[in-house]
Amino acid sequence: MSSDLVFLLGGAVLLLAVALPSLLTRAWLSAPVILIVVGALIGLLPFGSGFSFDPTDQRETIEHVTEFTVLLALMGVGLALDRPLTWRHPGTFRTWAATWKLLGIAMPLTIAGVFLLGWWGLGLGVAQALLLGAVLAPTDPVLASDVQVDGPAIRRRGRDDEGGDDEASGGQQDAGDVVDQLHDDEITDHDEVRFALTSEAGLNDALAFPFVYAAIFLVTLGPVAEWGWRWLGFELVGKVVIGLVVGLAVGWLMAYIAFRSRQQALRLAEQGEALLALAAMLVSYGVAEVAQGYGFLSVFVCAMAMRSQARRHEFHEHMHGVVERLERLLTLVVLLFVGIALTDGALEHLDWRGVLVGVALVLLIRPLSGWAALAVGRWRTAEDVHRPLARRERAITAFFGIRGVGTLYYLSYALSEASWTGERWLWATCVFTIVLSVVVHGVLATPVMAWLERDRARLTDSSP
Repeated sequence: MSSDLVFLLGGAVLLLAVALPSLLTRAWLSAPVILIVVGALIGLLPFGSGFSFDPTDQRETIEHVTEFTVLLALMGVGLALDRPLTWRHPGTFRTWAATWKLLGIAMPLTIAGVFLLGWWGLGLGVAQALLLGAVLAPTDPVLASDVQVDGPAIRRRGRDDEGGDDEASGGQQDAGDVVDQLHDDEITDHDEVRFALTSEAGLNDALAFPFVYAAIFLVTLGPVAEWGWRWLGFELVGKVVIGLVVGLAVGWLMAYIAFRSRQQALRLAEQGEALLALAAMLVSYGVAEVAQGYGFLSVFVCAMAMRSQARRHEFHEHMHGVVERLERLLTLVVLLFVGIALTDGALEHLDWRGVLVGVALVLLIRPLSGWAALAVGRWRTAEDVHRPLARRERAITAFFGIRGVGTLYYLSYALSEASWTGERWLWATCVFTIVLSVVVHGVLATPVMAWLERDRARLTDSSP
């Protein structure tokens, strides 16, 4: 394929990616589905014998591209969440109850379900089955835009409620006036399904890492007795703590610089310098990784910490917009490569076992795990902790556990850390599962979420 044709094809596909979200607002097909189909058609074009889309040959490229895409998604998700979460007000943790259940119960159950299916049902090795469960367990913050929150809800009280005293000059405001108004001027969302799916995707991309490491240790270090305590103390607990601390520290520092710095030139919120979001993302990730913590967790926490400062400020909206556009561009690249790989041999090693794993995960293991998690105790809304949500909302939340870019990153990372049997089968199984998830969830997301929004009043008033 000539370079001229590459530019032409790239421009046409980019135009398609830009236009699709608006064109498909009410359609039953999602943009990821169409982009994968376009990629599959591109894969049928003659690229020449020297160009390969085989994931085993492009492992390093896949790892770095998907890593950066997930980082952008996590930063965007952290900035988009309106619901507060702060140690100063312990009650805010109760409003995240659905998130904790999905992370603490649904995710381990999903890993266990895939592991048992692979090891006991399909005869895979212990390490291979555990790796498969770990890389397929996290839901994806990249491809789940149709079932996630839209973005930061900025309530401009000065303009809307008091005639413009706070923001009469260009929409900017003094951040110090709003930093500590959590209760007086709280912004929170009321769509519990979207919030639960968004917050889950923001956190479980980091929390899958301990289980990926466990699979790697089984291959490289041997029996669990040789490394179990180290894994429990450091990979499962220590790295999570480091990621949390680094994310909080970097987020607080960046927010202080942007909103409260004594040097006016450093108050980037007043200048509208939205690229601060990218700087915060890279710094938090880099510091956490150097400190041996989980960088994915650090980035999400950093974004949440920044959003907690001057929560009403429209600067958060600007930062989210920059991150979202870059994320969309990289998602385009990833989806095109997935589509191209489909028709360029990525599924050659797929067999009935891989199909069974993908179908079981999407249609059985995740929905049952999510339902079991949300059935524990009473799932309460942020507005009224005494009123549980409806059964159908629990079912929707449990079902829409979309798999995507995070799975590709974890798999490429694990395969670069150790030698695995059946590497091509693992790639084929994961690619098939991602495509199945994108198609099934992409087709159902728009009509299901529209139905849920139309019937929300009746659903939230019904008994669980």
